[in-house]
Amino acid sequence: MNELKLRDDILDELAYEPIVDPVHIGVAVDQDVVTLTGHVGSYAQKLAALSAVRRVRGVHGIADEIEVRNSSDKKMADDEVAKRAINVLSWDSVIPSNAIQVTVRDGLVTLTGKVNWFYQKSSAERDIRRLSGVRSVVNNIEIEPHAKPDNVKRKIEAALKRQAEIEAKDIRVTVRDGDEVLLEGKVRNWDEKFSVSNAAWSAPGVKNVKDKLTVES
Repeated sequence: MNELKLRDDILDELAYEPIVDPVHIGVAVDQDVVTLTGHVGSYAQKLAALSAVRRVRGVHGIADEIEVRNSSDKKMADDEVAKRAINVLSWDSVIPSNAIQVTVRDGLVTLTGKVNWFYQKSSAERDIRRLSGVRSVVNNIEIEPHAKPDNVKRKIEAALKRQAEIEAKDIRVTVRDGDEVLLEGKVRNWDEKFSVSNAAWSAPGVKNVKDKLTVES
């Protein structure tokens, strides 16, 4: 795709995304790799901008250089961010009580601990993303499944075939040591890539997923 056309499509998609104010976001395109620069008012806006760019056809890689600057220009104290993070995690009914630890430094929130399912790990990160004062999130929560892995490859392949948005024939699933899944092959877009990874994580007993899927041109 023509680089100028791809850049125009990205700018249009950023403008179309209601959460994002694209005024302070810069977009540069080198072949099919997009570099985003500038700043936004919250971490949630940064993630929304990245998601919008992934939706654009022709984008194969993103270099993220967007900074998060609080709209009030006032830096929230790390201890206040930590207190809010602990509170919001305690209100989330899908997360086991006291399973996750929070560390905050200069607005960077690091999550540690152990949960049984990937959706619990993802839910914790989503909770923190929305908090004011958060500049970035590092999710180091470990998955310790309560179920033993059983026929993981077969269950994942069956799940891929059931989902209408996934073209399963171009995807290879390899299971290592019974609980680590390797995904290889091609998908049509970023949404399909996410759906395949999510299907793999949803198999009982899976502790880790290595996603090496590539997006088609």
